[in-house]
Amino acid sequence: MVDEGEALTDDALLGGRLRLLQPARGHRAGHDALLLAASAPADAHRAVDLGSGVGAAGLALAIRLPAATVTLVEIDRATAELARRNADRQQPDLSGRVRVVTEDVTRLARPSGPAEPAARAADLVLMNPPFNDPARHRVSPRARRALAHSVADGAIEPWLRAAERLLEAGGRLALIHRPEALETLLAGLSGRFGAVTIRPVHPRAEAPAIRLLIGAVKGRRTPPAFLPGLVLAGPDGRPSAEAERLLRQGEGI
Repeated sequence: MVDEGEALTDDALLGGRLRLLQPARGHRAGHDALLLAASAPADAHRAVDLGSGVGAAGLALAIRLPAATVTLVEIDRATAELARRNADRQQPDLSGRVRVVTEDVTRLARPSGPAEPAARAADLVLMNPPFNDPARHRVSPRARRALAHSVADGAIEPWLRAAERLLEAGGRLALIHRPEALETLLAGLSGRFGAVTIRPVHPRAEAPAIRLLIGAVKGRRTPPAFLPGLVLAGPDGRPSAEAERLLRQGEGI
């Protein structure tokens, strides 16, 4: 969340192809958003980025897929305005393919939810929800930042309902989350999505996974499948070739 008058930084991601204005302190876009964008299917045409923040994942996807349109959905008006500015300032300008909607995911989860973004109009939903469970992590005393960072694992339910409502039949969901939330995520996806794929992300080959990249298809009943893990750094601490390809070159997994 962006507070009025808060200092901003101008950051280069994807090897300089993505420029982001974002708050100097608090929640900042980084590898999670870029990995999420890289995990999305290459044939997506109408994407919605739920809880987009300043737009990192959705804009990275728009850069990677030049034929796709992307709707950025953000609850905080100041942050949504920053996402709009970020879309306008890319080279080339993405404003013709990217729009920003200020909306609450919990309202979008209702059957009679808001008209925009439209129900059953997306073929892809991206989701990088707040996932520092307050039962496990210290929560910021600043309410707006806490909203950006922290939500209990069980509170993922309205996000999944919103994704289901926004997606057309056979539409796909791509999300990133913590490994500890896997059981909750699978339970929430059950009955709504199938063909679930789970790709662990490891900081080093010998280290436990720190993130899960999860894909799913609306209306399918195919059982879940684990995919080969992604390793971000080699033994020398330098980025792996795969990490370079995804995080700097902006390619898909």
